[in-house]
Amino acid sequence: MTLWAELARAGNDAGDEIMLRRRGDIYEIRYNGLELMSNRNHASEDILANHSIALMGNAARRVFIGGLGMGFTLRTTLDHLGADAEIVVCELVPEIVEWNRTCLGHLAGDPLRDPRVKVRVGDVMDVIRREAGSYDVILMDTDNGPDFTVRASNGGIYERAGLEAVRQALRPGGVASFWSATRSPAFERRLDDVALKWWRDEVPLIPERSDAIHYIYFATDSIAEIDLKRTG
Repeated sequence: MTLWAELARAGNDAGDEIMLRRRGDIYEIRYNGLELMSNRNHASEDILANHSIALMGNAARRVFIGGLGMGFTLRTTLDHLGADAEIVVCELVPEIVEWNRTCLGHLAGDPLRDPRVKVRVGDVMDVIRREAGSYDVILMDTDNGPDFTVRASNGGIYERAGLEAVRQALRPGGVASFWSATRSPAFERRLDDVALKWWRDEVPLIPERSDAIHYIYFATDSIAEIDLKRTG
């Protein structure tokens, strides 16, 4: 059996440990010993971007992505936008940005080299709160979902104040989408509390396996041009 080889390691002031490792053609980022992401299956990340942009009738011009990861959400976003688009991707961990510029870049076709991309290193909510009415689409791919944040402070993204900030950052009729490893009834109630119209899609990871599903939550303040399919 091929063993994992550590490629790089990073830390932060909070004492968190982030590790990049590889086994064959599989790359994995681990956060405090737990798998955060890998390149084995990124179908749900692709759908997060694809469906969100399609909901705008492919008219999105400015997109915000919370969390760079391995660049798959960013790559799909770029593939669905025109030459005049601007994508702001915010990543908390500077080393993850560097890894995407070097050893991980080839996995998603080196999306950070695209001139439409602007990278901001820092906290997602700090950026969002400064940019009211700025984005047609906001894609939140920062954690394993509202119930499984990689650090405690990330929970604020999914609380009422965080959702209000996301709503304020959207242009009228814009769409915000949230990736989640599981369904979150508590998050759904908070979406209701901020009067966002929302629905969720199930993304099977393995065909015909009901126990291998990820979820994407879509939310908007307007359904004038969107066929709302709420399953909640």
